[in-house]
Amino acid sequence: MSAIKREAGRPRIVVIGGGTGLSVMLRGLKEKPLDITAIVTVADDGGSSGVLRSELQIPPPGDIRNVLTALADVEPLLSQMLQHRFSSGAGLAGHSLGNLMLAAMKDITGDFVTGVRELSRVLAVRGRVLPASAHQIVLKAEMTDGTIIVGESNIPLAGGKIKRVFIEPANVAPLDEAVEAIREADAILVGPGSLYTSILPNLLVPKLAEAIVGSNAIKMFICNVMTQPGETDDFSVGDHLQAVYDHVGHQLFDYVIVNNGEIPPQVQSKYAEQGAKAVHLDLDEVEKRGYKVIADRLVLFRTYLRHDAEKLSHHIFQLVESWMVRKR
Repeated sequence: MSAIKREAGRPRIVVIGGGTGLSVMLRGLKEKPLDITAIVTVADDGGSSGVLRSELQIPPPGDIRNVLTALADVEPLLSQMLQHRFSSGAGLAGHSLGNLMLAAMKDITGDFVTGVRELSRVLAVRGRVLPASAHQIVLKAEMTDGTIIVGESNIPLAGGKIKRVFIEPANVAPLDEAVEAIREADAILVGPGSLYTSILPNLLVPKLAEAIVGSNAIKMFICNVMTQPGETDDFSVGDHLQAVYDHVGHQLFDYVIVNNGEIPPQVQSKYAEQGAKAVHLDLDEVEKRGYKVIADRLVLFRTYLRHDAEKLSHHIFQLVESWMVRKR
């Protein structure tokens, strides 16, 4: 297998996850002198992605579209166009234009992964965007009462506590380029994103977690700012890390990056109405397990709480630079 083509002299960073949080972080990271590869979950089965996945037998395009848009070097209007979701029209309502473009590129090139690569080139994407697998994956959850919930979109709605998640087929092949990117990485980031439905599905793909364990890269976990109803109710930072350990069987990370900034009471109240609250930093417990913690005020609030992409990427880049110096 040939080595991945990359920009000379730039640290190679692999980012693994899915969802809005990952895209926000990538908008900051793409401004740094880094060679970025994003490995994105293919477990989504809801909304436009679910329809296209079912009807066209392709991996769900939604998370990949979000990451492509985040990393694209295009005019804001084009980014807005890619994210545009049709509100009417027989067969069109609910679909985003970017999802339809990815489906079209699969038809044009004959292969979904090639289609993603070609659309990346058209959009002048700063880095590579890779699905965790070229094959469809069904995510299932076993709840603490023994109930099995089928489908990524159904899991947060089940109303119980998740014991574990698993994928079918369990032996799905990872994308070779994704495994190679992990093996060649100088830094590996996991998160932010929905723990059970965006992060863990990637780590359950055989050989991906194995490649992370075997990598000499610096490894970081970017913890969510808020708990997620139906997934991580009342979770602390340590609970997030324990869930990863329980599913993978290894302590994957060297560093944990967390928010310790105070969230305004009115914002907390807004999220409390949805059943969410700030993720508690149980610092002593996390450090006792051997993780190094980077804590800072890392949130911005506009309509929703989001990571401060600039501050977060600054911390990540500092850690990567220090690691590269130690490696020399």
